[in-house]
Amino acid sequence: MHNDDYSQLQKIGKEIHNIEAALRVLQWDQETHMACNSAASRAAQLETLASVYHRMRTSKRFSNQLAKLIDIKSGKILANVDDEKKSALKLWRRDYVHAKKLPTSFVKANEKLCSEATLVWADARKENSFIKFAPYLEKIFEFSRKKADYLGYNEHPYDALLDEYEPNCKKSDIEILFKKLRLEVQTLLKRIGQAPQVNDSFLKQAFPKEPIMDLSYELLDDMGYDRTMGRLDFSSHPFSTSFHPTDSRITTRWHETFFKSNIGAILHEGGHALYEMGLPIQHYGTPLCEAVSMGIHESQSRFWEILIGESLPFWKMFYPRLKKAASSQLDGVDLDAFYKGYNRVAPTLIRVDADEVTYSMHIILRFEMESALIDGSLKIRDVPEAWNAKMQEYLGITPTTFAEGCLQDVHWSCGLIGYFPTYTLGNLYAAQFFEVFQKDNPDWKERIVSGDLKFIKHWLNQNIHCHGRRFSSKELVEKVTKNPPNYTPYIQYLTKKYEDIY
Repeated sequence: MHNDDYSQLQKIGKEIHNIEAALRVLQWDQETHMACNSAASRAAQLETLASVYHRMRTSKRFSNQLAKLIDIKSGKILANVDDEKKSALKLWRRDYVHAKKLPTSFVKANEKLCSEATLVWADARKENSFIKFAPYLEKIFEFSRKKADYLGYNEHPYDALLDEYEPNCKKSDIEILFKKLRLEVQTLLKRIGQAPQVNDSFLKQAFPKEPIMDLSYELLDDMGYDRTMGRLDFSSHPFSTSFHPTDSRITTRWHETFFKSNIGAILHEGGHALYEMGLPIQHYGTPLCEAVSMGIHESQSRFWEILIGESLPFWKMFYPRLKKAASSQLDGVDLDAFYKGYNRVAPTLIRVDADEVTYSMHIILRFEMESALIDGSLKIRDVPEAWNAKMQEYLGITPTTFAEGCLQDVHWSCGLIGYFPTYTLGNLYAAQFFEVFQKDNPDWKERIVSGDLKFIKHWLNQNIHCHGRRFSSKELVEKVTKNPPNYTPYIQYLTKKYEDIY
């Protein structure tokens, strides 16, 4: 009887997920193919669909069915089901209680605001005009404060927003972690700065777009990305989105004189997509066919982009193919010089182009600014000045334009306040997973050099993807690594790698 009730709940869950997928399709189209004068109608469509989705998530039909299996007030399991389904019921309840706190009118208005703000941000970035975007940014943070109040928090409003992306994580946790991490990174940066700098000038020249893009498609194929269930497009900011395990799409961008940003985006967004494609499809409609958290999601993208894609074995395999695609641009640059140049450590203004050592500084900056904007200790009008001051303090460089400073990321325009810390958490989780991956695959270097990348996907499928949300981030890390989440493996990895390079 209980299994019949569970099946009925999953059926309702599928309907809800289908509406969410339709919402995401519209958002994906807005970023990739939508005509520029369609913004107003698209904002209205998103507003309507977001309200339908929210009403379905909080409907009596859903809650009544859920209540047959779990006491919504206390969280006590009422059904005689297996442990896997018990986990799903607890997560369903969490999501329902969470969604119920947000009025449909607020969700509707917020979706419309973010749709409009994203398009204004894109124009403001092109025009290098912070003033154009500032009124929308003001509204975004006003709505975020309201959201935090609706959701509730004990210590800081930022906790409620962070919990959206990394459940059970708090601002105070991140502050302690980032303080320790910053000291470790600054120590490593000081050591690197005392060594002769490597040359990467060969990366900063015009490469032929078509051959490099052909190579990008080949790389996706090598990774195991099934292009019959996904596609690659261009957008102003690379992203990945998924509507179903059989439909996961990514975008990249083309930088005329820095092809590395495209290769990095392919590996990064491809890693996200492979996670979504690897979720257990038999559980579609339930939390067991969803990603654990954005921190774990980022661990999958950074695993591919950095731990694999910036490793020496990868370039032993891939560099000959790149040289062929690049025509004559890399003539005279041997593998050793290329590898060191590709991994050059130097402060950069743009987060997505940052090397892996300085990357955390970009995230710490954004975390500190977001939390200050939420509690009101920083005003919107002061964002550019505060941004530039922190860039100078943490990386020793100062943006000369808004586009390479506070307008570079799409996240704030989308209302993704609390998202940025998960990038660094992803790096830490990835380093811990990578330690185990190496032990489980002692011949991993040789296999990559031979051109085999699909075994990496298989390992991630078997250890990370297949569990969906059954385990929390902390539980999943402990299950895979036998250790709680910590930053030590990440620092050890960086130190060993860059001692060899520098």
